[in-house]
Amino acid sequence: MRRKQTRSVSSGPTATALLKAIADRTASVAVIGQGYVGLPLAMAISEAGFSVRGYDVDTKKVAALDAGSSYIDDISDDELQKHRDSGKFTATASFDDLAERDVISICVPTPLSKTHDPDVSYILAAAGEVVKRLRKGQLIILESTTYPGTTEELVLPLFEESGLTVGEDYFLCFSPERVDPGNPKFDIRNTPRLVGGITDVCTECGAGMYGAFLETIVRMSSTQAAEMAKLLENTFRAVNIGLVNEVAMMCRRLGLDTWEVIDAAATKPFGFMKFYPGPGLGGHCIPVDPHYLSWVLKQLNYNARFIELAAEINTSMPQYVVDLVVEALNEAKRAVNGSRVLVLGTAYKANVADVRESPALDVIELLLQKGAEVVYHDPHVPSIRLASGDVIASVPLSDERLEMSDCVVITADHKVIDWERVVRLSSRIVDSRNATAGIPMGDTPIYTL
Repeated sequence: MRRKQTRSVSSGPTATALLKAIADRTASVAVIGQGYVGLPLAMAISEAGFSVRGYDVDTKKVAALDAGSSYIDDISDDELQKHRDSGKFTATASFDDLAERDVISICVPTPLSKTHDPDVSYILAAAGEVVKRLRKGQLIILESTTYPGTTEELVLPLFEESGLTVGEDYFLCFSPERVDPGNPKFDIRNTPRLVGGITDVCTECGAGMYGAFLETIVRMSSTQAAEMAKLLENTFRAVNIGLVNEVAMMCRRLGLDTWEVIDAAATKPFGFMKFYPGPGLGGHCIPVDPHYLSWVLKQLNYNARFIELAAEINTSMPQYVVDLVVEALNEAKRAVNGSRVLVLGTAYKANVADVRESPALDVIELLLQKGAEVVYHDPHVPSIRLASGDVIASVPLSDERLEMSDCVVITADHKVIDWERVVRLSSRIVDSRNATAGIPMGDTPIYTL
């Protein structure tokens, strides 16, 4: 077994000066990418007393930030405006002044291609902007989730072209984001942070920066170990969600209540962790990250069988939900073609506005392909764009809308929706989130996973 270690470099005056600037809060910070990861990070750094500048190539985002308008659920307009008014936070679409920043955090998207290959073009583009302006004394931290080896094998060679020496002249780390939008208990500040550097001194500099505003820092032996740990976290979730989704299919065939079975198993105080089924995986991380791990292993002639099987099951869940809609309508002697279907919730999880990779969009697309007349309601998502490019808007959740729908499909269990009212007024419901649990059904048939 080969264990990857960092390349040790003795701490020198450059690292000492950087760590002192961090401790004194005189270090200037750049955060490249002002999305779900970058903007909360910038706010936390500003709150800790640093001067931070947010960079984004999307001029609309920069304009919104300049106007004090937040487009991220977990950041309020008031919080954003507070940091802007204090002068600690500014935003720009130009990279010209990156050389003035002592610490640079890269928080850009890492999507998959259509063939499920990693797309690291955003990372390389951001790193390219940094290396043009790289100077002695800077700390660069990559936060974008990616496959093991990216930091050392792709990013580091770009920086080495500058002629500066990593670990002596500048410092390079990987520290994966662990954002869970809408989580009321854990946020960026109290979620432990992994930091792995190219050298030991790089790790110390990265830990020093994040330790200045986060509660717990976990030092890793290498950038590769930190990259792998992040992929393991989300692969663990994806595989277990795949398992419980298959259990839901089993329970339906056996005539059992999936949710009762899961809750019963969870009463065991050890050896079991509760996961729930749903209409599929959503968000940026869980549907994507396992494919990064599977891809890199294929380069080593290894087939990640658990990952591939879990992905197969999870990606089949939108179709499974549609099959339940077909079953519900058939029992009412109605065809899907021409039926009025109301989808409740298009966000990928409850109580957020994030529709990235949302399975609800797949459910809507599949129903439309079958000829259903589909509308949706989501109090957090005013409009969605379909694969065809068509944009549809959320409809009001009126009594008339519920009563006229031939089937109501629940794909996100937002707390602000009155689920008792939904059950009372709907003619039939397909509930993929168990949102109607404990509500008297009356005459309304409810089909659950």
